[in-house]
Amino acid sequence: MGRPSAPSSPGRFEGPTTHQVEQVQVPSGTFRMGDGSGDRNPGDGETPVHDVRLDGFSIDATTVTVADFARFVEATDFRTEAEVFGYSAVFHLAVAADAADIVGQPSGTPWWFGVRGADWRHPGGALSSTDGKGDHPVVHVSWNDAVAYCAWAGRRLPTEAEWEYASRGGLDGARYPWGDELLGPGGAWRANIWQGVFPTRNDEEDGYLTTAPARLFEPNGFGLWQTVGNVWEWCADWWSPMAYELSASVDPRGPRDGDARVMRGGSYLCHDSYCNRYRNAARSSNTSDSSMGNAGFRTVGL
Repeated sequence: MGRPSAPSSPGRFEGPTTHQVEQVQVPSGTFRMGDGSGDRNPGDGETPVHDVRLDGFSIDATTVTVADFARFVEATDFRTEAEVFGYSAVFHLAVAADAADIVGQPSGTPWWFGVRGADWRHPGGALSSTDGKGDHPVVHVSWNDAVAYCAWAGRRLPTEAEWEYASRGGLDGARYPWGDELLGPGGAWRANIWQGVFPTRNDEEDGYLTTAPARLFEPNGFGLWQTVGNVWEWCADWWSPMAYELSASVDPRGPRDGDARVMRGGSYLCHDSYCNRYRNAARSSNTSDSSMGNAGFRTVGL
């Protein structure tokens, strides 16, 4: 949910940091970036499939959690854009707020509400909290908020290419981080996505209506947890549906400018009837100041 004017992004924070997310070392290598399985969404720019070479890098094993983000806020008194603007986007079944706090409903996606008082501490609105959810991904953080965290932590957001390479976990060309089949043995769920009839009924077969703990299901071959499903993850790149047609073959950094930033991995709201973007190759975007209840981030080393 975009806003008309965003606060300026902060510079680097001074003082000690406590970025405590476990690190995974991703080896250097070449992989095929893009959708080769035919699952692509028109307009998302998942093709052409192209070879990309990357140097090795370290990346968070999980998304930044509520507890991780709380340490950042405690150290810096940082206020997220959702707090500054006074509202954020909440899925309709997750709203925990008075009716008077509903401040908007997009016509194209009526299952989203703008909710006054929704922020990283109150993911459903003023009547919700993150008590007992310190190990869940932090949400209601904009791209600008994620960059502020990185400035404090001495980190950065992954490039889109780094994110996809890490998500694949060494399974080049696979649909998901674990292979090509969605379900595991006995029909077990391998990711936190929507089960039921979107957007009215979630059967919660995976156990969760909204976010799940960041360490749940099984890590991929590199040791990363939940790169698909659970929450969308911000990447460093500007968004363009034409990005792959102009992409560099070594360490691509995306377009030089744009109107939105890349998001990867899908979320707990993804369902084949609406959004099959819980795949390694899937792409989406939003404006840098947008925040919502199903988007977070993980970081990489400088």
